[in-house]
Amino acid sequence: MTKRPDVIVIGAGGGGAVIAKELGEMGVRVLVLEAGPWYGNKNWPEPNQTRGKAEDSSSTSDLDGSLYRSQITRRENDMNDVVTGKFRWGPADRRRSPWYRNVPDQSLLWTNAGIGGTTLHYYANSLRAFPEAIDGHWPISYDELVPYYEKVEDTLPVEFAPTTSKEALFYYSAEKAGFPLNQTLDATSPGYRPQPNAILPPNEHLMDENYSLEALSHMEGCTLSGHCGQGCPYGPSYERMAKRSTNISYVPLAMKTGNVTFRPNTFVTKVLTELDANGESMATGARIRDTWTGEVDEIRAQVVVMAGGVFETPRLWLNSELPHNPWVGRGLTNHYMDFITGTFDEETLTEILGSPTVDPFVGHTSGARLDYPGLGMIENVGESPGLAAQILFGASQAGYNEHLESDLWDQTGRLTGSELADAMDDYRKTLSLLIVTGDEPHYRNRVALDSHITDEHGPVPFVHYVPSKEDEKKRFELVKIATDMLRKAGATEVHRADLNPNVYIHFESTMRMGYVVDDACEAYQVNRLYIADNSVHYNSLGGPNPTLTTQALAVRTAELLVEKYF
Repeated sequence: MTKRPDVIVIGAGGGGAVIAKELGEMGVRVLVLEAGPWYGNKNWPEPNQTRGKAEDSSSTSDLDGSLYRSQITRRENDMNDVVTGKFRWGPADRRRSPWYRNVPDQSLLWTNAGIGGTTLHYYANSLRAFPEAIDGHWPISYDELVPYYEKVEDTLPVEFAPTTSKEALFYYSAEKAGFPLNQTLDATSPGYRPQPNAILPPNEHLMDENYSLEALSHMEGCTLSGHCGQGCPYGPSYERMAKRSTNISYVPLAMKTGNVTFRPNTFVTKVLTELDANGESMATGARIRDTWTGEVDEIRAQVVVMAGGVFETPRLWLNSELPHNPWVGRGLTNHYMDFITGTFDEETLTEILGSPTVDPFVGHTSGARLDYPGLGMIENVGESPGLAAQILFGASQAGYNEHLESDLWDQTGRLTGSELADAMDDYRKTLSLLIVTGDEPHYRNRVALDSHITDEHGPVPFVHYVPSKEDEKKRFELVKIATDMLRKAGATEVHRADLNPNVYIHFESTMRMGYVVDDACEAYQVNRLYIADNSVHYNSLGGPNPTLTTQALAVRTAELLVEKYF
């Protein structure tokens, strides 16, 4: 199986694990190659210390919830440090440094390698695109996507986030600002709603004093622990962990088909091609490198699916010297983001919530949202305190401890020293709103090969993103709306982060549908080569989080792939 699969899938993240499961259920034999480690698999009991007992795994009997729980910890630095943490873009072997990407200026490129990919640390927000961003723009219609959205929403499953204090304050602020409740999954007008998240509902015994928190963490359901961004170790078994990262949801389902094998610690360095009978290029396999031993090998298949993500998929295309296409790596979007944080006094909070604190670190990390088609969206975020200090007050394109004159907010930029300490002292009384702009793809924004820097897998990616003036205007409009919400809810002080553009969290569109791939996500210039990750999105969906659309497209692509080649 390892040497002669029907399909090779490159990457086991948000799209790769989904298309593998779908293909496996249709009887296609699939080998998934993943660059990073596998947490919670008995073949790799110490995934960051040793090579493990096996090369690959295809049986759910290898999956171990207790082992997973011991490896996915609640410690922020242990999980999310971009250099030493488990969730980093780099080899499993922690004696080696992360894989380098050249991103000029201040930046955070928040992806990680491993079975589950970047869904290991995502907030599980599972949003459909704005219909207006699809119809008339994409080569396919929004209505064509809906059945695939519904299938993924049912499989994960996707549930509306429960209301904790920060969500209650969010809804109160949205109502005070004049927005209505949006009661549909297909947002066509401004409104607020609970976040559709791929997280199981809270355990029904959560408030029962007869159950300890430790006992609850071994039972099914969300514990409202607020560790979504650090992974989620809460649940009775590997397959029933509360947060539905693809390693927890789709990977076991793929293995149960009996047709899918996952091979971690395997970096693909080249897509292999040959000329077919018509003299056209077609994919025939992949050249791989074992990240523990450095051994190089080649594997052949009838079809190859690239699902390495927005940065690695164009890098692999270019390093493979596939046919020139001027849009490979181009059109990068990033949902040009910002953070607005309001601080409330205890009297105001007691009047609204019945409690003198918000405690934003409780509950889903992001459980409420305001959709604004035409601009983007606003959602609440309640990270654990260390990560909150970093993203709310430690990242900015403004200066340090700036108190710029403004009728809107009181403070902007990075906070240090006593001002940072004061801000974090008040953290339990804050509501933080993430601005997510529906930015547009521009040709200048790109992933290219660095002409000077090469690692063991070839020239590294060079990443360039500058928002347009129109995107800046949209972000500023959302910033004003978010500030107005906080003020009308009674915030006594408002801080604007003014994030730098190079905070890469919601990236899309570097291998756009209609430019690099057709409407079935097969490459125009290389037959039997498909793409199943965020990179095929035609645009930024108008602002909604991209993962669910990638997963829906992967289901659709699997159907079309099998119909054409099997």
